[in-house]
Amino acid sequence: MKKLIFIGLLFFSVSALQAQEMGFGIKGGVNFASLNGDDADGWDGRTSFHLGLLAEFGLSEKFAIQPEILYSAQGAEEEDLTLKLDYLTIPVMAKYYATDAFSIEAGPYIGFNTKAEFDMDGDTMDVKDETESTDFGIGLGLGYELPMGVFFQARYAMGLSDIASDGDIKNSVFQLSVGYKLF
Repeated sequence: MKKLIFIGLLFFSVSALQAQEMGFGIKGGVNFASLNGDDADGWDGRTSFHLGLLAEFGLSEKFAIQPEILYSAQGAEEEDLTLKLDYLTIPVMAKYYATDAFSIEAGPYIGFNTKAEFDMDGDTMDVKDETESTDFGIGLGLGYELPMGVFFQARYAMGLSDIASDGDIKNSVFQLSVGYKLF
């Protein structure tokens, strides 16, 4: 595992040094989160938010790598019960620019659980001990960037790992974002 992390860091360091263009930015938006899996029946989606920072390293005229760090509020609802799952997520998206403004993105993410609680009519119960501390998945999305640096993204993030200690339950979230990049 340490070798894999080292190779990944080395790749991103070399990519950054060879980058044709590099930019940093902020983004935020709305999450439409839900749970998937055999043990996730009966839960409805939860609408929440995400907010974070990003960098973009241009590898060529058409390709870029965009690592991000986001605070993402997720979870699900069932009648008067809300499961609040908050994560610090780190997606690393490979981007292909079909045009100067329109991009297609895909890549893995890792999420670190910062909060896991049930909320019922204002009473909360911590369930962090019953949830996994990390979430792994993959994201697929589209982006559109205006010449002034304002951008819009739509992304679906599908969890690949179980989030419950004893069940087949995975995160699923559709994100709509707006942001601003400085180059």
